[in-house]
Amino acid sequence: MSRSPLFSIKSETDIIVDEDSLQRWVVAFCIIRFDLEQGQLIEECYPPNSISQNEELEVAFSSFPDSVSQQHNRSSIHDCIFFFRIKRRELFERSNKSASEITGTDNYEASHISVGRKELKISTNKSKLHESKYLYGFVFNRQRHDERLKRGGEQKSVVILSHSPFSGVFRPLLQIMGPLYFDIGKKALMYIGSCISNWPDPTPGQMVDLPIGNATLKVTLPPAHCLPLDGGLLPEESSSPIAPLLSTNQSIPQGLFHDSDVFGIFRGLLMQLWRLWELLLIGEPILVIAPTPPQCCEAVASLVSLIAPLYCSVDFRPYFTIHDPEFARLNSLQEGSVFPSMILGVTNLFFLKSLRFIPHIISVGCAAPNSSRIAFTSRASTGRISAPNEAFGLQNISLKFSPSNLLNAVKLKREGPLSLMTEHREAIWSTYAAVTKPDTSILNRLIDAGMSPRVEESMSVVNNEILRRHFLELTTNFLAPFGPYFRATTPSEGSSPFVDPPPLPSFNADEFLSNLSTRGPGKFLLKRMRSNWLDLYRRFLKGHNFLPWFRRKRAIVEQEQHILWRQARINANIGGLILKMSELESVDSFNAIERYLLEEMQASHSNDYCLEKENVLDWNEGILRAKGFGEESVHGSVNVDSEVACKKLKSNLQKVFSILPKDVQQLLLMNQERAALLQTTHQGVELPEDPQSHLGVNHMT
Repeated sequence: MSRSPLFSIKSETDIIVDEDSLQRWVVAFCIIRFDLEQGQLIEECYPPNSISQNEELEVAFSSFPDSVSQQHNRSSIHDCIFFFRIKRRELFERSNKSASEITGTDNYEASHISVGRKELKISTNKSKLHESKYLYGFVFNRQRHDERLKRGGEQKSVVILSHSPFSGVFRPLLQIMGPLYFDIGKKALMYIGSCISNWPDPTPGQMVDLPIGNATLKVTLPPAHCLPLDGGLLPEESSSPIAPLLSTNQSIPQGLFHDSDVFGIFRGLLMQLWRLWELLLIGEPILVIAPTPPQCCEAVASLVSLIAPLYCSVDFRPYFTIHDPEFARLNSLQEGSVFPSMILGVTNLFFLKSLRFIPHIISVGCAAPNSSRIAFTSRASTGRISAPNEAFGLQNISLKFSPSNLLNAVKLKREGPLSLMTEHREAIWSTYAAVTKPDTSILNRLIDAGMSPRVEESMSVVNNEILRRHFLELTTNFLAPFGPYFRATTPSEGSSPFVDPPPLPSFNADEFLSNLSTRGPGKFLLKRMRSNWLDLYRRFLKGHNFLPWFRRKRAIVEQEQHILWRQARINANIGGLILKMSELESVDSFNAIERYLLEEMQASHSNDYCLEKENVLDWNEGILRAKGFGEESVHGSVNVDSEVACKKLKSNLQKVFSILPKDVQQLLLMNQERAALLQTTHQGVELPEDPQSHLGVNHMT
């Protein structure tokens, strides 16, 4: 792969890297060389000391294709792009306790599941937004054949490390950066770093233009709801419908890896996609084996994308090697042990024996014949990297029954996955019986382009849109019965907003399943699922994806409800409300207003308030827009900060105080802090004589 002749770099005087700005997108750039005597060696890591020594070792081992998986290739240069995901163990150990509170349990049979706003807060720390328990490595690997060298060649990898799973950004970026490094050396790292330093902050769900030299990457980032929660709820993660509207623009992602080639990598297993969707939904462990790293990465990314817009809490590893620290634990599992919920993409056939107790194994792709180069073709609409043409397979799409297909299936089942040791083939080994029936109407709409690579790629775009839209609709309909647990309430017209909002409905798994069994999952699913559809919901509730998703949605809705009630209190006409109140209701309203006022005062005097204000206003704006407020209303509402809110609440507090009986007023003023608070309100209102001077009482209990 060579750099495009249309691409040019700026002069060296323009190369200035702002490392703080760089960290918004990239943790580090690494150059790794495979040494015949010492193994993988990191030659460069920029910025220095960005990762620990243990992480350097993991990155180095994950940045090269397994030698066992490689075909003999006599071409002069062989390039490939793939990515991996490793755990940041230092960060994980520091945050393990708090993380377990969010993601932590398989016991869905607890009576109730609830999440308060204090558990999942809006993330206002900019640095925390870019931290994650996982590190993503995007690799440009070059194998150069040269008979003058030892063993006839050399290998080197250019790696971009990031906290973010932005494959739509980093894979096309590597198409520029990789060849550029092999052209000009280390200066390429500084140059690319300089360009990234000038990029805007990554805003989830937004289309962005990212300039690189005289080129521009046009990409749409994944939405906030599918990104990790390590830094707290993102300001962009405003409340959205449980089943998002199906946009006609398929370039707008609804989940991670929207650019993955589902059709291309699973072309030989299209009838199995619905079973794979269910396995992902309920969080089953899966081993994906392919001849090359790009193919296994494409398969894992495609699997994760199938369950959008559901947040994937399963630990997925697009390219997993025996050097990963997790391997020792997995290899020690005995028969009968519960295999952890993971999706592992591998190329080394050794895993077929070492992980023989994993319940579901998928074999995808096909071994590439000897060729001069791997062709990488970018797609302008998404900035994605297409898989090699060989990854698509050359067999035609066949949905019809034939005796030969049946015999092949029986033979594969009898031989088991170890048959891949002698010959690679596309297959799935699993005892799981799917509830969802393959939708033949969707499969019949797919286009078979035959043998032409150019037509193949354009048809894959169309086919991917068909498949992705179908599974998005399938997932959103599956999640729709949970909708009543995510409905925020607002004060009814004429009622007082100075009361505590009603809590969201508590969730009881048995009650949910009982009600769902009575009313059914809806026509869309009933037509596509077998009679035991309730079993799929039961497995989903027990799986690893349900609880983190449910708690996250609840936290968003509780934030939304908090914002809507706050806005109602600010807009309330207290004069009209107090005319309808009894004495007891007036006292209760006074106490409520006082409590909300103290909360606003505490927020306005917080040391982090100036830093947090912008993000909180962004959150408020997203909530109000989602609720259909007009542009003028939204603009005015989000700018009502705590200082303005305090003034309005103080005024309301004084008005309620003024209508209370004198004896109640004197009783309330026995609290010095309350008396001082009322003294700072409107000066035109006379307060009763402070009874503290007569009673000698300092605090009211």
